Amino acid sequence: MARDYRCGVGYDLHRLEPDRKLILGGVEVPYEKGLAGHSDADILMHALTDALLGAAALGDIGEIFPPSDPQWKDVASEVFLGHAVELLRSYGYEIVNVDAVIILERPKLLPFREAIRTNLARILGIERGRIGLKAKTSEKVGPAGRGEAAEAHAVALIARDAAPKVM
Repeated sequence: MARDYRCGVGYDLHRLEPDRKLILGGVEVPYEKGLAGHSDADILMHALTDALLGAAALGDIGEIFPPSDPQWKDVASEVFLGHAVELLRSYGYEIVNVDAVIILERPKLLPFREAIRTNLARILGIERGRIGLKAKTSEKVGPAGRGEAAEAHAVALIARDAAPKVM
């Protein structure tokens, strides 16, 4: 049977502020600042949520979880990503793989990469080997480079069995 493959792209950016936890991929990363936002501001999970929803043409995170709605205040972004996964599965999609880049000057994320990948694998319901994750600096250019913000870019490939074409 033929497969229907779809690719989606996601992006998110949040300011870094004192007195907030830095949560990336659901893992707390020790640092003097954290990401500001209505939820826990996990830019990685937000970008992945948008990539998955976009691949299936199901809208975006802001439509499904509007920041103006008080019920999402301080919610763990795992709720958003988990809902996107359930929504995709309800339409018969499976996640083939995801890939993401986190951009921030500090802290260094290499010591946390495998914990983040393991957590994402659990939420996405895929093998850790299907999750690419990189961390980059922006060489002191722009808001991320000045330590004012952090951003994440993500892509997702999803697939489902395609219905046979009727002639």
